[in-house]
Amino acid sequence: MYFIRLVNAIVELRKNLVNPTATKNVQKQSQEVYNWLLKPIESELQKSGVDTLVFVLDGPLRNLPMAALYDGKQYLVEKYAIALSVGLQLLDPKPLVQQQLRALTAGLTQPPPGFPKFAPLLAIKSEFDGITKAGVSTTSLVDGEFKKKNLESEISATSFNIVHLATHGQFSSRLEDTFILDFDGQINVKDFDTLFRSQGKSIVELLVLSACQTASGDSRAALGLAGAAVRAGARSTIASLWQIDDESTAMFVSAFYRELKSGKITKAEAVHRAQLQLLKHPNYRAPSFWSAYVLIGNWL
Repeated sequence: MYFIRLVNAIVELRKNLVNPTATKNVQKQSQEVYNWLLKPIESELQKSGVDTLVFVLDGPLRNLPMAALYDGKQYLVEKYAIALSVGLQLLDPKPLVQQQLRALTAGLTQPPPGFPKFAPLLAIKSEFDGITKAGVSTTSLVDGEFKKKNLESEISATSFNIVHLATHGQFSSRLEDTFILDFDGQINVKDFDTLFRSQGKSIVELLVLSACQTASGDSRAALGLAGAAVRAGARSTIASLWQIDDESTAMFVSAFYRELKSGKITKAEAVHRAQLQLLKHPNYRAPSFWSAYVLIGNWL
């Protein structure tokens, strides 16, 4: 009975999180989950002085952003940087070399024909400009240039440690339902094995999927995100659990790369600071805007 109540609370919270007008309900429900999961160890966490929490989640918790858990006064993201892992030993925990950030950015402002459920992403230019202004060396493929063959060509020719894809996609526990969109249609996650590797070697430290989302109703969909990272040879993936306003996405992305480039901080801390910037913005205070972003894999 207790387990059913917990699952129902998590499912209901997940539904409300996507609604920017449901903040009061989100706080009430997320406090209930916080009390179950973290309140019993709250004092130990405070005494330990830790600044990053890494969660290994199961069941419906996989698609729930831990950043949005509420203690009655603050969201968890206001106290800690947060990362997810499907297993603490899955990926080699090496930090990103921040002085040599090289990013391949690719995006679609309009979805290809045959995908009417996906909305235009008109803020992509602003998103990519923000990455460049942060001081990251970038090569961009936009709209007609964003094709699978061009991705393969660029990755083979140049050593990128970041691949940033501003395109719609869906991540599911089923490989056939896990894909991203390019100009010609869709690229299935099964193609990531060859797409993001050069001569069989992994070269991607960080894979950012700024407009993708997990499959609705699939409690194991977040594993699809982790699987995408592994198939891409990436130690980390940053993605969203649901589709977000593209202007706030551009703001988050710009803030993330500025923080990552500014000093010797972890990827988890860079995500944390970018989320806090959205939370403090008068238009994006609702958890629906900032809590959807998750870091999966290596948090260093």
